[in-house]
Formats: sequence, structure tokens, C-alpha cells
Amino acid sequence: MDKLDIALDGSDQHTYTLKDFKGQKVVLYFYPKDSTSGCTIEAKEFSDLKTAFEKKNTILLGVSRDSVKSHRRFIENAGLNILLLSDKDELLSNAFDVIGEKKLYGKTFKGIIRSTFVLDENGKLIKSYRNIKPKGHALQVLNDLSVD
Repeated sequence: MDKLDIALDGSDQHTYTLKDFKGQKVVLYFYPKDSTSGCTIEAKEFSDLKTAFEKKNTILLGVSRDSVKSHRRFIENAGLNILLLSDKDELLSNAFDVIGEKKLYGKTFKGIIRSTFVLDENGKLIKSYRNIKPKGHALQVLNDLSVD
């Protein structure tokens, strides 16, 4: 299946594919878990810059394996204003190859490696960031977007 055809449920109760955003650039950022410290920092920074991204004809989409219910709680508790997509079956995460081995407290497990992808108005990948640090990442992505 083409990455652009994978359908995921959004925090706004709608289902989306990346094709739905044709005509806009897409910043697709994958993060490990709702309401954790690093993920909250990253999501808040993207939320704070949402208007600046919109001025560059760019939509922000956050993706994790959490449920829509968890996303809605995260949005409410953290004061977010961006769309979060639930990839509970890891379809989009696997398509973008962001599932990998992680270590936490000496235990090894599979999880989402924090990564961001920028797609052009036709859904073509134009930039990728892998294994990034949350603080300051949203501003870096914004600054890297070319001005139309």
C-alpha cells in the first residue's frame, strides 16, 4: 500500500490519508507517547508555531500509536491546537520506517523513534529528520521550510 493511502483516525473524530492534504505541505511528526515530557515539549512547540506553518501553506500532523481517546486527553491537558493521528496498527509508522529498538531503564523494546518528515504539496518527501531531540525541533523545521 502507498504511504499516501494509509487511513488513520484523527483526534477530531475524522479519518485521514496523506492524500487528503494535497495542495499543502505536510509536516508529519512521529512521537513515542502522549503526555510524556519530551512529547509534550515537542507538541507544544509545534502548536505554538501552527500559525507560522499555516502562513507557509503547511499543515502539522502528529502521529503516535496512542488511541484517539488518549490523543484528545493529551490535546486538552497540554493545550494543543494540532491534529494528532492514531497509528495503533503501526501502518504509517512502518511505512516511514520509524519503529525501532529502544532502551528504557535497561529494558529493550520496540517503539517509535522520534522522527519528522516534510512532504511537498503533492505528497513527495522533501526532508526528513530522524532520531531528533524535542526541544527546538519545531522551530528548526519551520526555518528549514522554503518560502514560496
